[in-house]
Amino acid sequence: MKATAETLTLIEAAALLSGTSEWDSRALPKRGIPSFVMSDGPHGVRRQLGSGDHLGIAAAEPATCFPTAATVAHSWDPKLAESMGKALGAEARSLGVDVLLGPGLNIARSPLCGRNFEYYSEDPYLSGKMAAGMVRGIQSQGVAATPKHFAVNSQELRRQASDSVLDERTMREIYLTAFEIIVRESHPRALMSSYNKINGTYAHENAHLLTDILRNEWGFDGMVVSDWGGSNSASAAVRAGGSLEMPAPGLHSVREILAAVEAGEISEADVRARAAEVIAIARSAHSHEERPTYNREAHHELARQVARESIVLMRNNGILPLVSGTRVAIIGDMAQNPRYQGSGSSQINPTQLESLCDTATNADVHVVGYAQGYDRLGKPRPDLISEACELAARADVVVLALGLDELSESEGLDRQHLQIPQVQRTLLEALASINDRIVVVLSAGSVVETSWLTFTQALVHTCLSGQAGASAAWDILMGHAEPSGRLSQTWPLRLEDHPTRGFVPSHEPFSVYREGPYVGYRYFDTAEVPVAFPFGYGLSYATWEYSDIVLASEGVRFTVTNTSDRAGVCVPQMYVARPGKVWGPRRELKGFAKVRLEAGESTEVFIPFDQYTFRHFDRAHHKWQVENGRWTVSIGNNIADLLLNATWDVASQDDNSGESYEAIPVPYQTGHVRDLSDADVAKLLGYPVPQHQKATVLTVNDPLSDMVYSRSWVARCAGRMLEKKKAQADATGKPDLNILFLTNMPFRAMGKMSKGLISTQAVDAIVECVNGRTFRGLGHLIREIVRTRRQNRQTQRAIDEAVTCNEVGHASAAS
Repeated sequence: MKATAETLTLIEAAALLSGTSEWDSRALPKRGIPSFVMSDGPHGVRRQLGSGDHLGIAAAEPATCFPTAATVAHSWDPKLAESMGKALGAEARSLGVDVLLGPGLNIARSPLCGRNFEYYSEDPYLSGKMAAGMVRGIQSQGVAATPKHFAVNSQELRRQASDSVLDERTMREIYLTAFEIIVRESHPRALMSSYNKINGTYAHENAHLLTDILRNEWGFDGMVVSDWGGSNSASAAVRAGGSLEMPAPGLHSVREILAAVEAGEISEADVRARAAEVIAIARSAHSHEERPTYNREAHHELARQVARESIVLMRNNGILPLVSGTRVAIIGDMAQNPRYQGSGSSQINPTQLESLCDTATNADVHVVGYAQGYDRLGKPRPDLISEACELAARADVVVLALGLDELSESEGLDRQHLQIPQVQRTLLEALASINDRIVVVLSAGSVVETSWLTFTQALVHTCLSGQAGASAAWDILMGHAEPSGRLSQTWPLRLEDHPTRGFVPSHEPFSVYREGPYVGYRYFDTAEVPVAFPFGYGLSYATWEYSDIVLASEGVRFTVTNTSDRAGVCVPQMYVARPGKVWGPRRELKGFAKVRLEAGESTEVFIPFDQYTFRHFDRAHHKWQVENGRWTVSIGNNIADLLLNATWDVASQDDNSGESYEAIPVPYQTGHVRDLSDADVAKLLGYPVPQHQKATVLTVNDPLSDMVYSRSWVARCAGRMLEKKKAQADATGKPDLNILFLTNMPFRAMGKMSKGLISTQAVDAIVECVNGRTFRGLGHLIREIVRTRRQNRQTQRAIDEAVTCNEVGHASAAS
């Protein structure tokens, strides 16, 4: 007989709510509940060998490294994302993985977030639609997808010890809508909470987030797993809707949950509800079965297709596509040693890896040679520049591989600026003086400044295009495929133009979302700030004409014509502008399509209206409302190139007064939110802006990096050692992920990642030491470690005996 959450003893149910190792849930084999295996998987399956770690340091099984989420978003094609998801699900099954930890769909609030390459877009509608496709694909293979990180997670600095402070309208419209779309449309079986607090409460124990919104409003009935080391109070998580603590907090969490039930702080029903969510995943696990195989070559070809359709042609002065037989000089270290993924827990061990140099033999060009051109670590090398210039002089065209280095984009750190390395810009300028026919192939998972663009004839943005990105780039360069990628983020002229400049990333214990809903293009378009490249931008080789727009209650119809002499792909985008009684961004993306047409062909395109098209969140009434009046619906190539416009009268019974212009400060009315006063922000929040008071005593929620301010000289030395180790790693050009994790990790996480060695009380003892009570703290720590080991043995015996007693009880009942 297989047990259910209701037939388990309470201690058994509580035991299911925490993991036993880096990747495994807890099993109750005598009750017919197996463990299940989790693994990172935003753009590939990282199934680690041996005991593993959660940061991508240990060796992993080979798997297809697909393009990252930021790259896939450029395809504007949810069906393509679904195909990629199917391949990820198939590989997960093959590698014995039951729960794939992805996709990531946090909003790119700032281009400085070091993890933007793992996220889709600055826009929640595009993010949600793309991620929903990915989830459908993964789960079609019997593997649970886990959208992450829920929610309002916008920086890596202090990510486990930061409080995201924002108003409810901004949270709902910008930071939760993508998750809402994914839950309603693709029904993920799991979801991962984020590390940070949201308005003072940790995400994994935030009842408003996990119960009121996720479960009650959206109808999610799956498992909520904490980010690794991201749980705080096990009992508070159970009460709020958090199902599973990972990776391995040990049995202390079990005792905490039982004590909370006994004290009346949580109900037994809460514990069983969370256990049922874990059991549902365990019962559907396939990792204990024979593993199917997959076709590596077919998946490599799919990775190439995804990369090809996600490449954005950003500049072309007629040099592309290249003519057959063109003499090409390939220059740039990244042409030989590609940047194809970011650093951190998403790092994949690819089944194979292409480079621009290796795949040039399959392109119809004459390669005159390769030159490194620049030092990957940024060291000035005049000899490399001279060698590259000599090569460029012998070529018709220079294909120059530039991009961000490994230290620019990684989990655990944020960027300091938007520039590509100076050595690369110096090389480009030197090459342009020798041969001005330069095509830059850019590898970068997020936005960069492009003041160097005048030295180029073309810019092909591959983003981080995975293991098959090089051959995909040649397909675009040669015109064998149509450039169909479109930007999913706005590229500002300079960082100073960005609305978050100066306070993202926040170095304080909280990050105030001062700009409100004016994120990305919502700011630049409303405030009319010039940009380098607008949201949705991308060039084609074909040419297009839009005509005959017609609106109806179900959506918008219009005609698209390919006016060129070659087949092509266009991406018409639908933006809506509200009547004007309710404050907010001037226009917002609410639909899109991807259209493939032969030369001279026309077709009618339909983009539907849906529940997200006309709504806004009214904070006064705490609900979604629709503004009455005449809306403008626009169709175009991007936010700055809208070619068709029509109006549509929307009649609604809603009361819109709560979000009227009169109720909000002038900067939020106009979108000019770069220089806000604290008084303006306080009116948006509804309470004063929090002010940081420098603490003289560290707490369990402070990051280890704050030990440099400790009263204990030993702790200060440890803090400085962390800083030194980070500096040493940075000097190698590759981030030390362990050091980055430790730097941002709060003390409390020690109790969640030690497999039961360190309890919550032991963490308190460690903090005592850090705060200068060294001998008292050490004594406390030793006593707690000894006590915890004894209690863990007792708890495990109690779990085992509970199984035995239940078996006896069932046998007696049967007789």
